[in-house]
Amino acid sequence: MSASNTSMYSYTGIQQVAIYMGMPILIIGVFGEILIIIVFLSLKTFREKSCAFYLTIMSLFNVGQLLFCLFPQIMIQGFDIDLTRTSVFYCKCRIFIRQLCTLMSCTCMGLATMDQFFATCSTIWWQQLSNIKLARILTSLYFIIWICHGIPFLIYIDIVRLSPNNELYCTVTNRIFLHYFQYGFVIILAGFFPIFITILFSLLAYRNVQKSMYQIVPLIRRELDKQLTVMVLVIVAFNSITTIPYVVVYIIMRGSIPIQDPIIYLQLQFSSTVFSNIYFLHFASSLYIYVCVSERFRRQLIYVLFGMHRRQTLPANHVSP
Repeated sequence: MSASNTSMYSYTGIQQVAIYMGMPILIIGVFGEILIIIVFLSLKTFREKSCAFYLTIMSLFNVGQLLFCLFPQIMIQGFDIDLTRTSVFYCKCRIFIRQLCTLMSCTCMGLATMDQFFATCSTIWWQQLSNIKLARILTSLYFIIWICHGIPFLIYIDIVRLSPNNELYCTVTNRIFLHYFQYGFVIILAGFFPIFITILFSLLAYRNVQKSMYQIVPLIRRELDKQLTVMVLVIVAFNSITTIPYVVVYIIMRGSIPIQDPIIYLQLQFSSTVFSNIYFLHFASSLYIYVCVSERFRRQLIYVLFGMHRRQTLPANHVSP
């Protein structure tokens, strides 16, 4: 097969993946994350639990990631509509919002696993670190940190004309910051580091839950801790599966050794598109994971969607004797 035919098939494949894979992820993801926010805010059981608070904030930024990152990617790759080439403001803000949503989502996931580790410890001092007040302080603090972290993105990202096609692209204009973006941000901060932290603390929390079976712990607290720990553990495993392939392909494509074979490069480009969409499952699948692994969450979801409405309408229909 000639390079031109391969290029045509690769472009068509990327377009099809963006539309038929990206759009369903976007729709089910936004729907699911909004439902999580509603469930966690509706039930007092979750509102008073710091781990659930972290997961609520994570879902909020997951919605932002899907709307401001996945949706523009679908428009660019699927429909060839790229506003980042025509608007400097949009070019800068899209990358800024992307880094903010990515890092806040990863941070909240990491804090949730650490919180469950503290909550399930047998030592009182460690348990005291799991509280809603500290959770609010930490999320606010990290929000400010990642806002400041995004300032260089606003400075060093711009629309420039690049060879060989001499077309306009929204890209990093500073070489040093480009290296940080490729290796420090994508590979470490948004890649392997959060995976390491979340796996470590979720396994430690799971071990604590197993130990608590043989300790005198209130049944309601034990069941809630078990529910949240299993939910967190499974979502951490799923996030690792969806993130690692994307980061590996990214490393290969941005490697120090340039890829000379155009066919191999196009194949990697297609693989990058596929794994990029799989990566966005990281931000779209929380609800469906919770529903699959937790029978209690399924009951809570049904209660919020149907039971609470019936309870609110019951007094209006009640006839006094």
